[in-house]
Amino acid sequence: MSSSGLELPSGNGGGTAEAQAGAVPVPRPVETGADLEWTAEDWSEVSTRVERAGRAYVWLNLVEQRLRSVVAAVLRPVYEPVHGEEWEIAAAGPTGQEWVQRAAALREVSRRKGHLLDPADDTVLAFLTLPQLRELMVQHWPCFAPYLDNRREVELTLDELEVARSAVSRNRGMSRVVLEQAERGCARLLRLLDSGVPPSSGRLPTDAVERLVGDRFTDVAGVHPDRVRLQRQLPAEDLFGGARRLDAAGIALGLLVGNYPGRRLVRLADGGCRIRLLFLNPASGAMRRRERELSLKRGELSRSVETNILHMRRVRGRTRDPEAFEIHVSDETPRFSAYFVDADAPGGVAVVQSYLRRSRGMETPVLVLRRGGREIVHRTGPFTGPFADGELSLFETYREEFEWSWENSRPVS
Repeated sequence: MSSSGLELPSGNGGGTAEAQAGAVPVPRPVETGADLEWTAEDWSEVSTRVERAGRAYVWLNLVEQRLRSVVAAVLRPVYEPVHGEEWEIAAAGPTGQEWVQRAAALREVSRRKGHLLDPADDTVLAFLTLPQLRELMVQHWPCFAPYLDNRREVELTLDELEVARSAVSRNRGMSRVVLEQAERGCARLLRLLDSGVPPSSGRLPTDAVERLVGDRFTDVAGVHPDRVRLQRQLPAEDLFGGARRLDAAGIALGLLVGNYPGRRLVRLADGGCRIRLLFLNPASGAMRRRERELSLKRGELSRSVETNILHMRRVRGRTRDPEAFEIHVSDETPRFSAYFVDADAPGGVAVVQSYLRRSRGMETPVLVLRRGGREIVHRTGPFTGPFADGELSLFETYREEFEWSWENSRPVS
C-alpha cells in the first residue's frame, strides 16, 4: 500500500505506536457501565404499555376501516365518474394535495415491494390516516350530511381519538384514563357511522376486542377482584333491570337483596319476569360451618340470611303472580354464588363468585360470563352456548350446577 494511503489497524488489536503516520485510529469498545437488564418492575411497566396499546389499536383499527368504508361509499360516486382511479386525489383538493400525494407515493412503494397482499388495499384511500379521513369528511360534509345527523359530535369524537392514536403510533405510554376515553369514543363513533348496528340490551354491551379475541377467553366477559369493583362497572340496576328471567343461588344473595330495591323486583315480576332465588338454609349445619370458617359468632350469618329471606317473601307477597316468584332453601354447602339474567337466551349474563374459606362474599373475585348463541351438546340435554363439538361452556357449567341445586332444594312458603 502506498504511503499516501490510509491504513486501518488490524481487528486483532495488533496495532502499535509505530503505525504509519496518517493512519485513522478505530476507537476500541469502551465499557460504559450500562445495565441492559430489565427488572421485574420494568417488565411490568412494559407489559402494561403493550396491553393498553394493543387494546387501543384494535379499536382504532376498526374505526379507521369503518371510516374508510364510509368515505369511499359517499365520495367515490361523486368523483370517480370524472377522475377515474385518481378520485381520491381530486377529492382531497388543493388543501390536501401534500398528504394525498404522500399516500399515493406510499402505495407505489408498496406495489413495487410486493407488500399489498389484499387487492382491496391497492388504493390511495387505504393509505390515508384517521386524521386525513376526518379532513375529507369535513371538506365534503354536505355529501355526508344526509347519512350522519350530528357533524359536531363526529368531529369532536375523532379529535378525542387523536390522543390515543398518537400514543399508539409512536409507541408511547398510555394512561388507563386515555384508554377508556378512546374505547368509549370508538364505540360512540361506530354507532354514529352505522345506524344498522344490532341494538344492545345495555346490560353488558359487547366491545370490539371481545368480538375479535373472545374465543381465547371462552365465555368470560369480565373479571373483577371483588364485588365492589364489579358494581362500579356493572351496577345492579344495569344487571337486573329489564330481565325476563332471573335465577340466583348462594348463601345470602347480597348482590340482589342488598343492592336492588324491592319495588323494582315487584315491577320486574309484574312485567313477566320469572324469578327463582335459592338461599342457604339458615338453620342448616352448612350455615354453622360457614360461620366458623368466617370466625363469626354463632347465629350472626344465619340471622342475616333469614332477614334477606323474609324481605324477599314480603316482595313476593306484593306481586300479582306469586307463583312466578319462587324462593327455595338448600341444606347443602354452596360452592359459589351465581346470578343468571336471561339465562335461556343468547346474550344472557351470569355473575359468579366462589366461596373462599376466610373471605366474605363482598371480597371474593367475580367472573362475569356471557352466554353465546351456537349449539352445544349439554350433559343433560341440548342447550345453546358458545362452543361446538360438545364442549361445555363456563356459563352452562354453572347453570347446570344451579339447576341441580334447585331440584334438590325445598320451597319457602
